Order: sequence, then C-alpha cells, then structure tokens
Amino acid sequence: MPRGDGTGPAGGGDRGGGKGKGNAGKAQGGRAQTVKSCVCPNCGKKVAHQPGQPCNQIQCPDCKVALAPER
Repeated sequence: MPRGDGTGPAGGGDRGGGKGKGNAGKAQGGRAQTVKSCVCPNCGKKVAHQPGQPCNQIQCPDCKVALAPER
C-alpha cells in the first residue's frame, strides 16, 4: 500500500498471501532428513537408528547418555 489508501497489491502484507512460505520450514526441522545412525556425544559410539524412535530416546550402551542423530 504505497499510498496508504488500501489499494496495494493483492497477497502482500502480514496475512500469509505471499509466495514461498508453504512447508519450507518443515524440511529443515530435522524430521524430513533420514538418520542412518545415532551417535553418543560423550564417547562417540554409533548405534543403528531405528525408524520411528528418536535418537534422543535411546541411551548409549556404554555411557548411559542420550544419543544424538549423526549429521
């Protein structure tokens, strides 16, 4: 709205009509990426990732610390 009279371009503004929003943020959140193994941040031991179970819910067999996804 360059003149402030409400005749600006359609789809602009804060109401979400702009291009390029969609699901772009979801792919970068980690869920869409495939994790092959989980790694212990303490000792570095790798454990095969089980689909459907987040790495941070698995404990290292040696350290008993929550694992992290290998990136």
